[in-house]
Amino acid sequence: MLTETETTLLGIMMMVIMLGMGASMTWRDFLIAFRKPRGILVGLVSQYVIMPFLGYALAMLLDLPPAMAVGLILIACMPGGTTSNIFAYFSKGVLALSIMMTTVSTLVAVVTVPLLLSFYSGLAGVTGEYVIPAGNIAQVLAVLLVPTVLGMVLRKVNANVGATIELLGALLGVVVILFLIGSWVPRNYGMLLDTGLPVYVAAIGIGLTGMLLGYWLARALRQDSNRARTISLETGIQNGPLAALVITLTFTGTQQQEVLFIPVLYSLFIVITSSFVTLWYRRQATAEALAREAAKIRV
Repeated sequence: MLTETETTLLGIMMMVIMLGMGASMTWRDFLIAFRKPRGILVGLVSQYVIMPFLGYALAMLLDLPPAMAVGLILIACMPGGTTSNIFAYFSKGVLALSIMMTTVSTLVAVVTVPLLLSFYSGLAGVTGEYVIPAGNIAQVLAVLLVPTVLGMVLRKVNANVGATIELLGALLGVVVILFLIGSWVPRNYGMLLDTGLPVYVAAIGIGLTGMLLGYWLARALRQDSNRARTISLETGIQNGPLAALVITLTFTGTQQQEVLFIPVLYSLFIVITSSFVTLWYRRQATAEALAREAAKIRV
């Protein structure tokens, strides 16, 4: 599914992405965020309560085979990806909230992802050769926390260097997805043509439904519309490259191909669907801003 060279490049690029994510944050950001943590807490509930259950529910509803079920559940349990920060920016969302949600969800992922994946995979009846050991996930996530902390240190030492690394890391998140698509699709177009509708529904539906539920949960918990849109994007856009890395380090051969299929499909379609959602959210944000300006003028 992925060559040894591609797997190595994926690992290196993930390190750079995590370095960039760390460089987007300062210790002061954490202090400010935890004084008013409501938005982050809502985001964590969306990320680690709604999404894993949604992944399990779709796998059961669509009657996916064990390999694809575990791939879908893994994507659903992943922390937010840095790509969501780019979409939050272009949607005129609350970028600081998006970055904090990505960072915090990644930090707690070392504990939450192995536990959630183990629980929902077992609930879905995934056993034997398709089980992803919790230790594998925790080890990968723990290693990736090192460049995250290093990025924060670099930001502290030199703000300009930190800002450059932050931009590089965010852009590389998109590059990784395009890299996976560009290298993987040409080799597997036959499989794509033979794949049934339920698999496409799972790969596309997990992101779109996550955005919808994330938005309405945020609104129900009294987040304003702009913060709700930010939480929506952060909920639906998972760290697909990280899921691919975990799979390539766990499986080989046919098993790897089967488990990796939905995470790669998800990474392909989430860029497309998020682009349309971002355009819609941007129009809403612009309309709301114009309405506020009009209200000020009337006053």
